[in-house]
Amino acid sequence: MSAQVVPNNPAMEYLGHTQTASYMTGPRMNAGQTYHLPSIGTMHSSLKSFDTYPAPSPMRRSLTTLPWRPSTYYQTAKVNPGTALTRSMPDPMSGRSALNELDALKVPPVFAAARNALYTRFTPNDWASSNQGNYLASDRVRAGAERLRLDTVRMCRETDDKTKRSQTDVGKRLGERVGDITFWKTELNHETDNMISEINALNEAKRIMEKALQETENPLHISQECLYNREKRQCIDLVHDNPERELIREVDVIKRCQERMRNTIEKASVQLGLDRAAQHELETDHRDKQIAESLDTTCHGVRNVSRGMNFHNGVHRIDNTVSVPETWARFSNDNVQRSQSERAASKQMRNELESVLNACANEMWNQWNAVNVNLNNRVQESTDARNRLQTHLSKVLQEIFDMEKNIELLKKSIQDKIAPMQVAHTRLDIRTRRPNVELCRDPVQHRLVEEVGEITDTVEALQAKLRDAENALQQLLRTKSALEADLAVKNNSLFIDREKCLAMRKTFPMSPRIVSL
Repeated sequence: MSAQVVPNNPAMEYLGHTQTASYMTGPRMNAGQTYHLPSIGTMHSSLKSFDTYPAPSPMRRSLTTLPWRPSTYYQTAKVNPGTALTRSMPDPMSGRSALNELDALKVPPVFAAARNALYTRFTPNDWASSNQGNYLASDRVRAGAERLRLDTVRMCRETDDKTKRSQTDVGKRLGERVGDITFWKTELNHETDNMISEINALNEAKRIMEKALQETENPLHISQECLYNREKRQCIDLVHDNPERELIREVDVIKRCQERMRNTIEKASVQLGLDRAAQHELETDHRDKQIAESLDTTCHGVRNVSRGMNFHNGVHRIDNTVSVPETWARFSNDNVQRSQSERAASKQMRNELESVLNACANEMWNQWNAVNVNLNNRVQESTDARNRLQTHLSKVLQEIFDMEKNIELLKKSIQDKIAPMQVAHTRLDIRTRRPNVELCRDPVQHRLVEEVGEITDTVEALQAKLRDAENALQQLLRTKSALEADLAVKNNSLFIDREKCLAMRKTFPMSPRIVSL
């Protein structure tokens, strides 16, 4: 019996371990000598004992993997049985075993050592069974190790392929995700540009409306100034005529238009707030998607050989997501649809601003023209009245002149009757001094008396005419004063309506139209 050292397979050794060897005990086989396994019957008992042999601990190293230490192998293989492996036959006469009897005997120490050596020996069958069990265990362990190696290689290949497929699928999904983010970012950017343009257009329309609202103060001030000036008319010309009614209506129209403009401007301000809110949502979503696109692009570009990679323990258990692809796409779609609806409402608001401004401008323009037409008509009427007054005044003045000449004529005629009256009186007085019977009522006397009566009647008639002429002259003078006063009133009214009112109303003091945006 000799020991043979069989080196292990180098492929099965671990890198960095000391080379080990296995020992096979048995007779050295010469050249041409074959080894015969024992019979099955002989090995039956040993195989049974081998099957019940406990499996080694998986964490314990095999003896064959130990370093090159033969003493360790032999120390491990040393057996010190505690009981005898052979059983002595009992004595049929006494019922006691012969060995037991020997045990009771006091033997010398030399014989005791020989007895112990006898007890530690195994039988050849035990030795062969032990070797056969080692062979079978080695074959089984090697087969398991080989299967494990093949499974390991297969598993490594499968896991590598699976990892590559997973990594490729993740990269593909990251690319698709980046494409989706880019699409929605483009849509949000386009919608944001449209919203900014719409906000600028609405701001411009609102600015024009505010400017028009400020400009309405000019026609309102002119209308009020015209009403104030026309209050300075005098006497009979201070009437509630058509120009005054139209001016009052114009003031009401301008104030009503101003109220409509203010309400429309308030609506435009509210719509601008909604537009800016939608723009803020779009910009926030666009900024978030830009950050997400940058991060996902970075993730898509990460490779196995990339720098800056590290382990992050437990990161796969962190779930801080707040949406799924459906809700994510719906969120951006809702933002775009809200922006589109707000843009449509903003466009409608601009149309309303334009229509309100045009309607108010047309209404104020028409009322402005109506006031001007009535003022012109009133000026024409006042001019005609003034002309007629001037005509009548000239006639009255002519009549006054004629009447004054008539009065002078009457006075002269009366004055001319003094001398004939004096002549008649003198003749009668002289004839009264006739003596005696000469005092005759002759035809001369009768005629003188008639003459005095005629002259007296004539003078009285002339004086009556003179009084009538003087009264007529006074009437003419009063009429002249009335006509002159009325003429002054008409001139004042004409100055107010033509020089003050119409002079301010030559041009409409605001833009009557708005440019369509």
